[in-house]
Amino acid sequence: SSTNMDDIQTVESKPLLVDRELPVSAEHDVETPYGRIHCTMKGVPKGDRPIILTYHDVGLNHKTCWDTLFNHEDMSEIMQHFAVCHVDAPGQHEGANTFSTGYEYPSMDQLAETLPLVLKHFGLKTVIGMGIGAGAYILTRFALDYPNMVEGLLLININPCAEGWMDWAAHKISGWTHAEPDMIITHLFGKEEIHNNQDLIATYRHHILNDMNQFNLHLFVKSYESRRDLEIERPVPGINFRTLKCPSLLVVGDNSPAVEAVVECNTKLDPTKTTLLKLIIVCTLLQPAKLTEAFKYFIQGMGYMPSASMTRLVRSRTASGSSVASMEGNRSRSHTHDGNRSRSHTNEGRSRSQTTERGRSQTDGAVDGVDQSVPKSTEVSC
Repeated sequence: SSTNMDDIQTVESKPLLVDRELPVSAEHDVETPYGRIHCTMKGVPKGDRPIILTYHDVGLNHKTCWDTLFNHEDMSEIMQHFAVCHVDAPGQHEGANTFSTGYEYPSMDQLAETLPLVLKHFGLKTVIGMGIGAGAYILTRFALDYPNMVEGLLLININPCAEGWMDWAAHKISGWTHAEPDMIITHLFGKEEIHNNQDLIATYRHHILNDMNQFNLHLFVKSYESRRDLEIERPVPGINFRTLKCPSLLVVGDNSPAVEAVVECNTKLDPTKTTLLKLIIVCTLLQPAKLTEAFKYFIQGMGYMPSASMTRLVRSRTASGSSVASMEGNRSRSHTHDGNRSRSHTNEGRSRSQTTERGRSQTDGAVDGVDQSVPKSTEVSC
């Protein structure tokens, strides 16, 4: 029965005809001018469809960062439609060898430069990027430099600014020993989680101390701390400012230390292509159901997975109908005419939608058959 599955999977009009088997997993080391990049490919890329490419944060690798999300049952539906490539920053993967003394770790910009070679290695044309913290920064830089390779971005805790977060963290945790693991914890989690969720923090501290090569981790942290400002500006009609050209979903936990940075980043992106989602949760990665639901809407807005089931995020419109909460605006561009979709809401997903009107410039015309004119810079709390 699987002989012709690959042919069927590329036909978007038959979204239910997908391979129901668990995705195969293969590890690859991709040679680049900045060292070997360890990649884990799950599933088989399908035709011209993009793959999902993930990039983790400092103190984590692809397993400790993404396993909770990708092992969640709601993610299996997405995995039937897309292959996933998990990228580990140099020396951060499980069992990595220690870099030699004097090894010059790649800058954030150089790490972004390795990604076209990752795509070439796998014979890929485009990706949908999914990054957190340092990984979100790297994917954003990649999308700015290679806009034709990135169809969309899910960016968690993105900080586009150059200031070092370690200096910022130092005065936030007065009374702590200023060891690197503690610095990383204050980067990953807000003060409330650190004080109220001791088990969670202990688990992540264990990951950082035991699953990571400490020497290599320090080099990655210093690279992130030395990042440049992304220098993005909100586009103005007639002036060609540098900003993301692809649809972008910015996600941040309500108590995350990155809230201000993410909100600031949102003001610099094209309001017709960007949605800011504030999750009132403990930690973004520990709420896989909500994150997966948001990601499904996002993918639908790009014209993929038109018949995916939606259950958790409450949909609500403003009176004008022009600004739409919870990613419905994204989905309205997918031209699926699939209006009778199930609207069942679980209690878990009762969202407090706070849709904020901002100045929006309508963009005319369509790109690759997708109507770009729907304004969808919405701020959603759920």
